[in-house]
Amino acid sequence: MLASPFENRISPLFDLGVNLTDKAFSHDRDEVLDRAFDAGLTGMLLTGTDLDVSEEALTLALTRPGQLFATAGVHPHQASSWSASTREQLASLLKQETVVAVGETGLDFNRNFSTPAEQEKAFEAQLQLAAETGKPLFIHERDAGKRMLELLKTWRDDLSGAVVHCFTGDKKSLFGYLDLDLYVGFTGWVCDERRGTHLWPLLPSVPEERLLIETDAPWLLPRTARPKPKKGRNEPALLPWVLAQLAEVRGESPQALAQVTTANACRLFQLPDALLQGVAP
Repeated sequence: MLASPFENRISPLFDLGVNLTDKAFSHDRDEVLDRAFDAGLTGMLLTGTDLDVSEEALTLALTRPGQLFATAGVHPHQASSWSASTREQLASLLKQETVVAVGETGLDFNRNFSTPAEQEKAFEAQLQLAAETGKPLFIHERDAGKRMLELLKTWRDDLSGAVVHCFTGDKKSLFGYLDLDLYVGFTGWVCDERRGTHLWPLLPSVPEERLLIETDAPWLLPRTARPKPKKGRNEPALLPWVLAQLAEVRGESPQALAQVTTANACRLFQLPDALLQGVAP
């Protein structure tokens, strides 16, 4: 078990976003999962970022039923690969009960690995898939808040729900998402004194029923974590460090915050109530 910021184990915890298919976990994936559940997690959502990764995420999720769940989608970085065949294959994946969200999808106008036009085409197609399947959206957004809100407003009445994962934006974007009754996910970015402190004044403004927490592992290692993990790899067992920072900034009990964020995940993704019991199923 990795070191925790808390004297006593806090549970239940649900990790909104884990890139478990990443090669960083190829040599010790089972041990990573064991450490996570030892640390108080009862479940986690494995992120699909293209067709291949979505299929891999589903395969991994099926190895631990009731604990692991998956998304299926095409990330804006891969939007240039979108085709009619992509849509058909994603629709098939979304029929699986363990696939609980459409994504990771969205807009990233920061790096533009795919053009904005390609990103919007792929995103709108996945908005339609979410409307058709009734499954919520798992959204990525960077430097595209204005356009993201425009598109979401058009589709919101047709969507069961959505979460903007790894939120790092500004007050205007945050309040725009909250006005649409979206959920917002926070990562170890809030533990980074170099670039995350702008989020601290915003955190108390997020209604507790719209708040989710995540590691986005293997990235975004909480800089508050002690001792610092070797090679700087993040993993789900470090989610308590994100919880600790959020609880401190919001002035709330870590245990209460763990319970409510897990309940939020269960509600958004229609997950088993067993995840709320504080013991991995």
